[in-house]
Amino acid sequence: MVEQVRDFSELKTTLIKAPAKPAETQAAAGENRPKLDKKGRAYATGKRKNAVARVWIKPGAGRIKINDKEEGVYFARPVLRMILRQPLVAAGRDGQFDVICTVVGGGLSGQAGAVRHGISKALIAFEPGLRPVLKQGGFLTRDPRVVERKKYGRPKARRSFQFSKR
Repeated sequence: MVEQVRDFSELKTTLIKAPAKPAETQAAAGENRPKLDKKGRAYATGKRKNAVARVWIKPGAGRIKINDKEEGVYFARPVLRMILRQPLVAAGRDGQFDVICTVVGGGLSGQAGAVRHGISKALIAFEPGLRPVLKQGGFLTRDPRVVERKKYGRPKARRSFQFSKR
């Protein structure tokens, strides 16, 4: 049904009556909905240096398991365990979620950073309202720094052989 418009004042009222598109309203409503699997877990992938962590979180007692080991066994240094818990503490959810993750590649420091990145992304998948807090803390940014490659004619990436005048 087409309406006849005679002047600009009628055009304004016609535009206001136009119905909203259903696809736009569904997309806006779906952004704040948690993304959970059939077991009620949120999944995310975290990366740092050469390490890649696959992280699942679910409501629980606050246990963290990395490659089927407790966090204190896998990451013996307290600094690495602190890095893991940073997003949970910043979001005020420490002790409320069980974290299960598998991590491959890199060293322990890179793996801890990858798990932290994965936990942050999984928290957003579970509770989208936490995004501003985690974004402000810098937990969602993937750290792009990686080891520089070795150059030919040099012993390391930038180191030169010792100069000798003889």
